Amino acid sequence: MLMILSEVDGEFDKSEGKIIIDYLKAMFPFKVNLDNEMEVLSALPKEDYFLHFNNAMNDFYEDSTPKERSEFLNFAVKLVKADKKITEEENKYLKELFFAWESEYA
Repeated sequence: MLMILSEVDGEFDKSEGKIIIDYLKAMFPFKVNLDNEMEVLSALPKEDYFLHFNNAMNDFYEDSTPKERSEFLNFAVKLVKADKKITEEENKYLKELFFAWESEYA
């Protein structure tokens, strides 16, 4: 989901990459191969990003705790703000996360 958020505006800023790496280091005790993730994303047509994002969002929800989801949301907001601008597309994806998980934060 973070990789899609970093790509949805059509630009990948190195500050976004740092936030993704920080999240992975903080949350996963094992090494995650970002090259594999970029490969999957580069093969995915941009019009399929939202569906892929929703599938990943639902999978993450099922496999995470409320605390993990809250931490993820914080990193997702940091990510889209990293390049000092939040595009309409990035906002659409963030809203999707908040609306999907809003009952936990009401």
